[in-house]
Amino acid sequence: MSTVLRVFRYLRRYPGWAAGTLGCALLSTALVIVFPKVTQIIVDEVGAGRGERVWPLVGWALLAFAARDLLNGARIIFNNTFEQKVIFDLRSDLYSHIQTLPLRWFDNRATGDLMTRVMEDVNAVERVLIDGIEQGAVAVLQIMIVGLMLFSYHTTLAWWAFIPVPFLAAGALAYTLTAKLRYRGQRKASSAMNALLHDNLAGIRQIKTYVQEGQQHGRFNEASSQLQKATLVVMRVWAVYNPTMSFFGSLGLLIVVALGAQAVLRHEMSVGDLASFLLLTGFLYEPIGRLHQLNQILQAGRAAGERIFEILDEKGEADDAHVAEVPSGFKGFVEYRGVGFSYRPESLVLKDISLLAPPGATVALVGETGAGKSTLVQMLIRFYEKDCGEILIDGTPLETIRRSALRNLVGLVTQESFLFNGTLRENLMFGNPSATEEELSSVLKTANAEGFVGRLPERLETVVGERGVKLSVGEKQRIAIARMLLKDPPILILDEATASVDTETERQIQEALERLMHKRTCFVIAHRLSTVRNAEQILVMDRGRIVERGRHEELVELGGIYTRLCRSSALT
Repeated sequence: MSTVLRVFRYLRRYPGWAAGTLGCALLSTALVIVFPKVTQIIVDEVGAGRGERVWPLVGWALLAFAARDLLNGARIIFNNTFEQKVIFDLRSDLYSHIQTLPLRWFDNRATGDLMTRVMEDVNAVERVLIDGIEQGAVAVLQIMIVGLMLFSYHTTLAWWAFIPVPFLAAGALAYTLTAKLRYRGQRKASSAMNALLHDNLAGIRQIKTYVQEGQQHGRFNEASSQLQKATLVVMRVWAVYNPTMSFFGSLGLLIVVALGAQAVLRHEMSVGDLASFLLLTGFLYEPIGRLHQLNQILQAGRAAGERIFEILDEKGEADDAHVAEVPSGFKGFVEYRGVGFSYRPESLVLKDISLLAPPGATVALVGETGAGKSTLVQMLIRFYEKDCGEILIDGTPLETIRRSALRNLVGLVTQESFLFNGTLRENLMFGNPSATEEELSSVLKTANAEGFVGRLPERLETVVGERGVKLSVGEKQRIAIARMLLKDPPILILDEATASVDTETERQIQEALERLMHKRTCFVIAHRLSTVRNAEQILVMDRGRIVERGRHEELVELGGIYTRLCRSSALT
């Protein structure tokens, strides 16, 4: 119930649309009494040989039907506008919160699962609340109105008509109490299939390269089969529940027909009264059946809501709006003091990291894959939070600098250059949304990207495709470097930024980066000797520790790990 109440808060934002929806629904429901009453009068009038009132009464019934359908049309407009506003707010809040979650949280989440929660689960939650409240209120009102009408015709027969109601209520309760696990399993299976589909579409080139189409088809079929089984479990229970409830409703009609006929023979009610009573009895059981349908929607929505609020309840990056923007007189002095970090408590990734990076200095990080180099620099922009120790900029702890301000100070270019599925211009403008054409041209030239961009048919308006698939690896890296140049940050992190380009392009990019590094603090992670040779300080990492530090010549003379890396071509 807490899940339903939490989503209900979103409905309270739009009282006007809610009132319009419920108002139209309730008014149209109130008109349900017109047709049974008209039927009763017509049957009695015709039975008495008086037909002059038939057509006027038919006219009143026609007006009632027209008014009901006009109100239903207005209700649909109100309801759909209302539900789209709620969907927008809930989905917006969910997406906004996802963006605040730390990167460590994403490391253990499948993208397809998150997409399912943002798209499908939000819709399911919206349906249960808006449709549920509207139809539930209408159903309850109809039961009350019809019930009063039944008792006005014949009290004893009305009580007989209500005999199936306790059985219907008991069935609904049993269904509700056992539904949670079924619907949760269905949502989980749906997410698993979507996650696999997302991975396979993103990795279609690898699938084709390794001729794994058949194996991946089998994996997809297995995931689809799990969803099929979970859905069939839900449907099989529904196949028992729904007809059983329908049977009790039919049983009630039979009771009314049998006992009502006897009441007519005893002259306790007229034939018209019985005809109207039968119509009203059908109107009594119809909303109860609708409540059963809503019960199914409710259970699906509750399972989806739990998945949504599971994310919203995750602790995001702490709100630091009260923290200072940037240290005054910023210079770019970076210091690590005894920093430690672990992805899991039992396994330390970084241990007792201490280093000094004076303003304008270039610090190179080298070591075997998995030594902790990337993790070390990503803590500088608080992608990951240290477990112990202290990281300072100009003597100011990172925790006292607003994240947005801190990340504006740092430019990051990684080995896997990510481009959004948009134009080159849109990707570049991530670095500086207000950049001019002259600035765009300048950074492209500096990053040695001007040539290939100029050869593209649409130049900067060229769409690069998902993850930049229409560009080569080297071209994507140069665009990413141009984007970083456009940002022009005082601190640079280059994580294997030139690892996948040819020698000539690397030379040209290296020259551009050296000009950019002037008077800026720079951390460079590289496997190329040419990239680290001229660094003021080289840090050699091994199993999460800094084991050697110094300039190139000093480390070579030391004859330690750095020397071995150079000789074994780990640094080329």
